Amino acid sequence: MFNSKSRRALMVTSAAIALTAALAGQAAAAEAADTTVDEVVVTGTREAGRTQFTTLSPVDVLSEKAIHASVSSQVGESLTAVIPSFIVQKLPTSDGLQFVRPATLRNLSPDQTLLLVNGKRFHRSAFLGSRGAQGADLAQIPSFAVGHIEVLRDGASAQYGSDAIAGVINIILNDQPGFTAYAQTSQFYEGDGANHQLGARAGFAIGDEGHLTLTAEWSKADETSRTHQRADAIAFAAAHPELKVANPVQRWGNPALETSKLALDAALPAGALGEAYVFATAGRGDGINDINWRNPDANPAIYNTVAVFPGWNLRSLYPAGFTPREGTHFIDNQYVAGLRNRDGETFTWDLSASFGRNRTGFFLENSINASLGPQSPTSFNLGKLVQSEFNLNADAVYRLAVAGLARPLNIAFGAERRVETFKIATGDAASYAVGPGAAVGLAPNSNGFPGYSPQQAGKWDQTSYAAYVDLDAAFTEAWSGQVALRYEDFSEFGDTVNGKIASRYEFTPNLAVRASWSTGFRAPTPGQLNSTSTSQGLDTVTLQLFQSGRLSPTSPVAKALGAKALQPEESKTLTAGLVWKTDYGFSGSIDAYQIEVEKRFSTSATITVTPTIRAQLVALGVPGATAFTSINWFTNDFDTRTRGVDVVGAYTRAIGPGRLDLTAAYNFNKTEVIKGSLSASATQKRLFEESRPNHNATASATWTQGPFELMGRVRYYGSWTDSTGNATGEIFQAFDGVTLADVALTWNATENTSVRIGAENVFDTYPAKALFQASRGLEYSRNAPYDTNGGQYYVRLDAKF
Repeated sequence: MFNSKSRRALMVTSAAIALTAALAGQAAAAEAADTTVDEVVVTGTREAGRTQFTTLSPVDVLSEKAIHASVSSQVGESLTAVIPSFIVQKLPTSDGLQFVRPATLRNLSPDQTLLLVNGKRFHRSAFLGSRGAQGADLAQIPSFAVGHIEVLRDGASAQYGSDAIAGVINIILNDQPGFTAYAQTSQFYEGDGANHQLGARAGFAIGDEGHLTLTAEWSKADETSRTHQRADAIAFAAAHPELKVANPVQRWGNPALETSKLALDAALPAGALGEAYVFATAGRGDGINDINWRNPDANPAIYNTVAVFPGWNLRSLYPAGFTPREGTHFIDNQYVAGLRNRDGETFTWDLSASFGRNRTGFFLENSINASLGPQSPTSFNLGKLVQSEFNLNADAVYRLAVAGLARPLNIAFGAERRVETFKIATGDAASYAVGPGAAVGLAPNSNGFPGYSPQQAGKWDQTSYAAYVDLDAAFTEAWSGQVALRYEDFSEFGDTVNGKIASRYEFTPNLAVRASWSTGFRAPTPGQLNSTSTSQGLDTVTLQLFQSGRLSPTSPVAKALGAKALQPEESKTLTAGLVWKTDYGFSGSIDAYQIEVEKRFSTSATITVTPTIRAQLVALGVPGATAFTSINWFTNDFDTRTRGVDVVGAYTRAIGPGRLDLTAAYNFNKTEVIKGSLSASATQKRLFEESRPNHNATASATWTQGPFELMGRVRYYGSWTDSTGNATGEIFQAFDGVTLADVALTWNATENTSVRIGAENVFDTYPAKALFQASRGLEYSRNAPYDTNGGQYYVRLDAKF
């Protein structure tokens, strides 16, 4: 923890660092300062020896150093600092999404980007997030275990299967020998959100070709609060001067979160067969945060005195109201084992099996099931969501000499079997109970988040089989091409065939053009097909609590109201660009793209619950149905077209006694709703087209001289529009662009130790306040595409042995 004097000293130092960085030539960014276009990549191609410069599709390669340059221990948040089209929302105080933060590439859905670890599919999170997206959780992978990351910015379903519509993120674990460790502490300028991190990695060489690497990482972050007292809480305190009312009655900010993560990566020669390998990640964590305050004077469904419970009044327990605390406990594991031969000149192969599981449990503290009266507990286990995936993969590459080709034809082929299972486990009986008080108007279920009931509980699975072929040919030394075709069959909805064509032409050894066209798909998950949920919210005008339900599209009520069986999202992607490198350190690329997604996945229009609908829901045993004000369900609702441009540049040059590294990246991205029922809704159409910035950029300069390294970075997020609903309709607010600056000074004290001090958002920049949400005590929009906690400073110590 830092005191005020050290804070002021660090801020002065940070300002000096920023000025020095500007004078040194701050002109760019993407943060991989030590990455070159000659680094071999393995994502998006199955031909050995492809580099960033020679690959047929755009691939970013982010070094270990670039990943660790962020104050965050979460891989996803580190990527936001270096890839402008990659956004991770913090979503403070927003149920499960504040713990499982959605990550988007090119402003598409979080589950339209495929996550790989060491080239193998990583499982999804069990939590269904914004608009029903169920993507992988990058935060479950220990960042200290990462060797480098490759980000393919192109459609790749024909090569990798479902989800690869926006692109592919391939995390390569560090397999180098040696012992390394770090310790870091950070805190926001406001004096809250202290975050302590520890990490250690041990790598061992086994013989000439084997290795074993073990990594452990721990992080503990305190809560933040960017909040003011609610108007209704001020009025309540004035009306009840005898009561002590907390100020604020609820926090809006980051949750308290503690995580522990492990990683293993090992390979052992297996004689003539090649090598056996295994890698795994494991994580667990606990988080908790406030949700909406319950006002005793405005919530008769909780606070009424009724004859069913004579002598009992909730005011005796919560006289000044109460703020439920929602929390999560999660356990995440992924195991991969296989046998491969990568040494053959003409034929290589890889056989593997993997199992991944994410188990996310929810709990609620400081609450009540009012319908149970004095028999109600105040803390509840709400149940668990479990996502598991089992994959079998067989991959091979054959290099066939063909007359007329500059190099042997690279023929990659393989097959996959995947079983995906989703499970809902019930919570405490009291969390979903409809007690005797419900008959006289007291609210059932745990207040704030009803638990999962036996009617919601269940286990559902989906099996898929796939086969693919991927041809890569060099027609001449300058011209190469790629054709990929994949067939996949799903037990729940049928089969699909997807293809990709790509080509690259090299005008000179330093200048080339490339283009690709592909089709893609994202299959609905068992969780999206079958799960139901209940949520509570607060009307921004009336400040009345409301309860809404999300039904399965297979629910009889949903079907009667127009729900249809979910189908895969389908895409068409066109990418074309220019890539260059020079002998004097300047390299980069420009790529334009268009992504059309049909049958895009979302929630249906909101249906107001009538007495007839409520009776049907109660008859089906849907938890909380007696208090529902609205319902919806998942649906294939609309078609979109996303167009954009990525510009990436890097410049490295020795200047006098030091070296200057400049890197830059800019993304323009615009999505339009072109068809579907949402196109008739001005509100939804506007949100899909304006709720993310069209313009994003990042730029950095790093000056290295002797034992010192000075980094300055700028991140820009363009304008965007936010919205919230209430009893009178939708309220919109437009937010201007925001520029955030980061600085860091590293001192390599010895050959084996270094110290870094730095600050992210060094000038303590905040966006405009969220005016339409001010009635709830919230200062800044929780839907912002950037962090809204202000400046954060940190100190980090690295050591190697």
